[in-house]
Amino acid sequence: MEKQYQYSSLGERFRTEWKIYVLAFVFILIADSIGQINIPLGAGRFILFPIFYSLILGVLSGPQVAKIIKSKQVKAASKLVIVAICPFIAKLGINAGASLETVLSAGPALLLQEFGNLGTIFLALPLALLLGLKREAIGATHSINRETNLALITDMYGPDSPETRGSLSIYVVGGMVGTIYFGFMVSVIAALNIFHPFALAMSSGVGAGIMMASATASLTAIYPQMAEQISALASASETISGIDGIYMTIFIGLPLCNWLYKVLEPKIRPFALKSKEDTKVEEA
Repeated sequence: MEKQYQYSSLGERFRTEWKIYVLAFVFILIADSIGQINIPLGAGRFILFPIFYSLILGVLSGPQVAKIIKSKQVKAASKLVIVAICPFIAKLGINAGASLETVLSAGPALLLQEFGNLGTIFLALPLALLLGLKREAIGATHSINRETNLALITDMYGPDSPETRGSLSIYVVGGMVGTIYFGFMVSVIAALNIFHPFALAMSSGVGAGIMMASATASLTAIYPQMAEQISALASASETISGIDGIYMTIFIGLPLCNWLYKVLEPKIRPFALKSKEDTKVEEA
């Protein structure tokens, strides 16, 4: 069982966590000084955002690489993620509200797109189980884990739960890989001239905020005359998906994941990849 860390006093908490804040500030300065990088590639483009560099620096400083941050500090930092992203969630709502007329003109499409996200559970959960995940698979596959989903899973299962670890892992990986993929994918699709720019803008809001920002940056570069409307629709899509996504998750996504886990995990277990901990238990 994973070790749970408890602080005996506020002083001990400060002595443990001060390095997290210092490193976060240093990483922000480094990432901001690098700035956004656009790399044209054929019909599309790779876009690297400052958050990408920050995540890489955080990984490199962790206990598995440079060991600047210890396991106890990693545990403390994971609980601060929700606090850090709350201002960003509020900003999305403000952006959408500022262009309410454009948002309303989009009709029910913004409300119904969440059903498409639920369909990925049937593919993602069995694959996660095959890769050796346990209860982490529920947090990782119940949605594509944007900020609101991470907050919900943390509240329902607790910050130290395997479900939250799974959700946080997908959120971090999405910030690293998803930003590159979204920016490139949307520029390639836009080059095909099949969909209206507004439809592409609305589809940009299905992932975490950083993915939406990457896709929006590509679209506004391709359609500069529609930059304001694209930004408004993407922000609205992100916000509304977060709102109705909460209810979709509570009433459909999580019950479906838990049911599939109960049915599939015993059947997939013999074929799943074994972690080091599982191997040690079997050898014992």
